[in-house]
Amino acid sequence: MNILIDIGHPGHVHLLHGVAEEMKSRGHKLFYSVREIPVAKRLMEHYGMTPWVDLGGKKDNLIGKAQTVIHQDIALLKFVHHNHIDLGLSSGLVLSHVSKLTSMKSIMFDDDDDVAEPLIVKYGHPLTDIVFTPNCIERKTNHAVYYAGTHELAYLHPNRFSPAPSVLQHAGLTDNERFFIMRFVALKGHHDIGQQGLTLEQKNALVELLKPHGRVIITSERTIEPEFEQYRLPVPPEEIHSLMAYSAMFLGDSQTMTSEAAILGVPALKCNTFAGRLSVPNMLEQKYGLCYAYQPTQFDEMYHHIEQLLACKPEELKSEWQTKRQRLLDEMIDPTEFFVNHIEHYETTS
Repeated sequence: MNILIDIGHPGHVHLLHGVAEEMKSRGHKLFYSVREIPVAKRLMEHYGMTPWVDLGGKKDNLIGKAQTVIHQDIALLKFVHHNHIDLGLSSGLVLSHVSKLTSMKSIMFDDDDDVAEPLIVKYGHPLTDIVFTPNCIERKTNHAVYYAGTHELAYLHPNRFSPAPSVLQHAGLTDNERFFIMRFVALKGHHDIGQQGLTLEQKNALVELLKPHGRVIITSERTIEPEFEQYRLPVPPEEIHSLMAYSAMFLGDSQTMTSEAAILGVPALKCNTFAGRLSVPNMLEQKYGLCYAYQPTQFDEMYHHIEQLLACKPEELKSEWQTKRQRLLDEMIDPTEFFVNHIEHYETTS
């Protein structure tokens, strides 16, 4: 098969690079498209997901996003025709549109609830052939194929990932040095409109709370605030998961990185207006106790919870979370293996 993987976010690179490697090893030819996202391109270079067709930049407002989708529809329609693409893989809208105008089949990887993404539900799910969906989510579409896992587990499952100890040296850390990772996001996606994360005052309060207990490391989707420059992430983005695996705790307003930390067995606390509203993070919190979510109005509760965790012995906290993580791994699958096997079966039966 000729397979096109469309990247619209750095997280999509993490999610799909394992699928790309497996499909290439089975004799399929891979093609790639990506937006003007420097971090995504760096990760694609790192994972050998090259060459690619560049679809240009993104816009923040809803009308601009719609215009961008139309532009990308046209660009990829031409690309699919020219390269005789058989199957498109993505977590976005565009390939589902193109698949209805060509002979290409399309598969969407979607881990958000229907209520959180009305545009995807209306303009994406009905047009795609398969919507790979974690089984803790209920879909309206009959195109859903459910699996026991999450997007983050697809690339952080022990079959796919082992942390590199060298990352500690790269970050200027000693083997036994305690450190914390914080992540601040931009909330610019179409499903982020009207949502809120941590305020500057709240970020400062968390930094001051953590500093006496270890080194603070901050990664930010937006331009990092001047007062946090001294805490800037000291390793490239392809090493963030290794660094996270050795961290003592994760804090921030990022959906994805909270789930990543949880799956790695790191205590994770987030604060944003999505708290309690989405099935995947709710499952990680309520079923496995690996992470915690707070609304911005509950910041004081989050702060006191962090104080309680910091008062625990580090080795006991780590052991407790690794036990919780092992339960999750015992009850879930390797999603990448599931994706690849299902894709190949679908190709032979469709």
